[in-house]
Amino acid sequence: MRLASGVLFWLLVLAGPVRGEVWPAWEQYKAAMMSDDGRIIDHSSPRAITTSEGQSYGLFFALVANDREGFDRLLNWTENNLADGNLATRLPAWLWGQNDHGDWGVLDSNNASDSDLWIAYSLLEAGRLWQEPDYTRLGRELLWRSAAQSLQPMRGLGLGLLPGNIGFESDQGWRLNPSYLPLQLLARFEEESLIWGDVADSSRKMLLEAAPAGLAPDWLWWHRETGWDIPVDQSGGSYDAIRVYLWLGMLAQGAPGRELLIEQYVPMVSQVGRTGLPPEHVDSLEGMAQGTGPVGFSAALLPLLAARPEWQPLLQQQLDRVQAQPPEPRAYYNNSLLLFGLGWHQGFYCFDKRGRLRPAWLSSCE
Repeated sequence: MRLASGVLFWLLVLAGPVRGEVWPAWEQYKAAMMSDDGRIIDHSSPRAITTSEGQSYGLFFALVANDREGFDRLLNWTENNLADGNLATRLPAWLWGQNDHGDWGVLDSNNASDSDLWIAYSLLEAGRLWQEPDYTRLGRELLWRSAAQSLQPMRGLGLGLLPGNIGFESDQGWRLNPSYLPLQLLARFEEESLIWGDVADSSRKMLLEAAPAGLAPDWLWWHRETGWDIPVDQSGGSYDAIRVYLWLGMLAQGAPGRELLIEQYVPMVSQVGRTGLPPEHVDSLEGMAQGTGPVGFSAALLPLLAARPEWQPLLQQQLDRVQAQPPEPRAYYNNSLLLFGLGWHQGFYCFDKRGRLRPAWLSSCE
């Protein structure tokens, strides 16, 4: 499929949904980065890598777009290449690509638990929305596998999610990633098992307590004896942390803790207000910011900036930037943030307070 380009295409991408029509931004994303057999390719890597993150986002976007054929291609490739043919018994490897000998395959078999959750969520919601029991069954099996391997009781915190099976636990405590825990997904999973409500509680605690300057870090520690720790030399928040604001902004009215969480991260809005652009890097301890984030950061902040009427001028600034400086079509991460943030803003999808997906092809997000 030839990539669409030009002003007319971007007018379509930036337009809101009309029931029954395609999602232009998804069609461009799919044409630029999805292979015929269903893998999302990160063209920024010389190894033309695919990550479980990319596959998980692709599955979600295909569901939002009501693209059953694309969803199935993505699912089949993910299961066959990242999970040894069975997502019910094997969490997907996070990294696939070309190795130093020129062979294609898994480069790192460790899992990425946020991707596991997004895949399980998309399967559960695809089963519900498309009335397909096989998706529901596989989503539940993957969710239970993730719970068995990635959930960990953390003294003084509660039930937490390890970012992966290997490398995130020590004698002192656990290394965590705040952007790995969208509260919408956890609310939906609570319908499957109450243990996910415990994970949501510990995640809200982390989001409220572990950003002392109101800016999210990429990574932090929960120590068994002393609680939260963000080492001074590891206090940065950037390409991971931008998703914290994205997920929070998309919380439904009435979602537990929504107003407190938005208030906690007002300092990020203030940072945008100083220059009219999101920073690329912040110091989550000192509250300092530097650099200008790429256009995907502007798209990621749209839902948060829509939360309060007084932020509308900043919201419009970011919308103007997205329209004037759209990401290059093969820029994987920038376009992923664009589909999440702009797609939500335009009403192609939203979440209810129970975490259920509401796509525009089924119901309005007004």
